[in-house]
Formats: sequence, C-alpha cells, structure tokens
Amino acid sequence: MKGFILRLLSILIFACFGSVLLWHYFTHRDPVVIRPNDVNQKPVNSIDVAASDPLKVQQQPAKRNDIVDRLIASYSTSWKKHEQNLQSYRSLLSNKCNAISAAVVTQHNSPTGTNITFDADRKKILEVTPALYNLFPKETPFKNAPWDTCAVVGNGGILTNSNCGKQIDSASYVIRCNLPPLKNGHEKDAGSKSNIVTANPSILNQKYGALNDRRRLFVEDVQLYGNALILLPAFSYRQNTAVSLRALYSLEDFGYDGPQAVFFNPAYLRNLAEFWRRQGLRSMRLSTGIMMASLALELCKNVHLYGFWPFSVHPYTSKRLTNHYYDNKPANNIVHAMSAEFEALLNLHNKGVIHLHIGECTN
Repeated sequence: MKGFILRLLSILIFACFGSVLLWHYFTHRDPVVIRPNDVNQKPVNSIDVAASDPLKVQQQPAKRNDIVDRLIASYSTSWKKHEQNLQSYRSLLSNKCNAISAAVVTQHNSPTGTNITFDADRKKILEVTPALYNLFPKETPFKNAPWDTCAVVGNGGILTNSNCGKQIDSASYVIRCNLPPLKNGHEKDAGSKSNIVTANPSILNQKYGALNDRRRLFVEDVQLYGNALILLPAFSYRQNTAVSLRALYSLEDFGYDGPQAVFFNPAYLRNLAEFWRRQGLRSMRLSTGIMMASLALELCKNVHLYGFWPFSVHPYTSKRLTNHYYDNKPANNIVHAMSAEFEALLNLHNKGVIHLHIGECTN
C-alpha cells in the first residue's frame, strides 16, 4: 500500500512539472516577427519567384500553371470601358494625390524656404534654397491634361513579339519606365514615341558611372526619347539626390534640344502609397509601373497598359518569357509586390477602368 501511494505521488509530481514546462513554453516563446512585406501579402509561391529565378519555376510547373490559369480565367478579354467606374476611381485618386499639380516638384508647389521631406527616408529633410528652387520648372508639365489616351509601357517580356508598337505610338501620351531601349528591332513591339520616361538612379549608377565621368554617353542615349520628361525620384532616398541633380546638370550642360529632367514630388509619392494601402495593396514600396499607371489615370481619359505581365510564362502559349523584353536580368521582388500589384491592375481592367493588354496586338 505504501509503495502504491509513493508511485501515485511520483506520477502527480511529474504531471505538475510537465504542466509548468508547457505553460512556460507557450507564454514565453518568442513572438512571430512580421516583415513589412509580409503584411496582407500572399505566401511566396512559384509565380512570385518566376521573374527572378526561372530555374525554380521549372521545378514547380504545376503550381505555376494553376496560378496563371486562375489569373487568365479572371481576365476579361471582351474589355469595355465603364465610364462611371472610371470617373469614380479617378475622383478618389485625384482627391488623395492630385497628380496634375503635385506629381512633379515645381516652383509653385515647392517655393524657396519650404522643406522637402523624402518619401522613403522620412528622416531626411531638405530645405529649398534659391539655387535648388531655380532647378524646378515654374509650373506643372501636365497643365494640358487630360489627354485623350495614355499608353503606359512596362518592360515585361510579354512585349516580345507582341506587335504592339504601332498601337502604343498611336496614343496621345506615352509613358515609359526606367530608360528602356527602343531601337534594334524593339520598335515593332514597344513603339518609339515617349512623353515621360522614368529613370531609376540605380541605372544611372550602374550604366553611367553615377554620371561622374560618363555624362556625354547618358545625354546621347536619352536623345532617343525626343522631348520627353525624364522623371527622377531625387527626393525618395538621400543617395538619389546627387545623381539625379547630375542628370539634370548633364542635360543642361551639353545643350541638346531634347529631354528635360524633372523630379518626383515626394509628397505625391507618399499620398499615392497611402492610397494603394487603403485599396489593400501593401508592399515595402510601389513599383515604378504601378506609379505610372496611377499617374496616367489622372492625366488621361483612356488608359492602356502594355508589358505589365510580371511572370516568366506566357499566359496563352505557356512559352518561357524573359524578365524584360530586352534582357533577362532578375526583378527586385523583395521591395515590390509584383504579383499583388498585377492583381490590383487586373481588378481595374475587369471593372472597365483601365485596359490591360497581355496578348498580341492587332493593328
């Protein structure tokens, strides 16, 4: 009897000790860390990897095809403009962002003595000195808006063999991203007309030595874009400012008639990021493509998007696509939520707000 009682006491002591250990584990375990790009984002899948690592896509073809099939199934091929939806969406965007007067830094919206707060580096504040003020255009370059049609041209490999060049060039206003090549046969698919061309400072750093000693090459290259605006994010990150200013000085110093450098207004970019967050799109930073699509929605009555398929497989032929129509350099999916952005634009397409072209163009 005494032995039985001792064994029972041992079991009870062990059970109590085990309960204490479990309680300690579940109440003192480290919290789950949520990275900024995880918030309201879908888990990483093979379609997200597609733009940056084709080998991984080859290893997971079934999963990739399921996602592509789902997107294509929801894509409205018989697109029709829905004027009420367009006006409603444009009104929301304009009330929040006001691109026509605020998208570009001007002497009107950034007078001498005011402070510019960088949009991606909030601790960086720059006072507008008289010298800086004199570099800004006197008024908005969009005073003639709205234009009838905008073609916003992304650089996706979907443009290859699309035969969309003539259709793109027929638009009233053409917006391009990140200094894309337009010659050597690309005109047939991407067109040649340009009214706005964005320039990522990383391209200026890598291709033109940060414009410290290769300025003429940069100036000669951008003559390709005629009289387009070269739109630079000079006040997004502090490291962008100096190279963006050198781009402007280079265009002025060589005295060619051609492109004019202007700067994104960081206040506009902050408002645009907040607008998309309210629409459920959350990422560390919006891509240039969705920034330009948003700008076009305020500048034009009809918006057409080309080259905005961010996946490595063709939606209809299932052929493998290069990342860009002109090269296969990997995309930055760490900063940008490309899949989520595409679905947001696809939603606007299906609502008749924008026309998203993902197949071949018939001229």
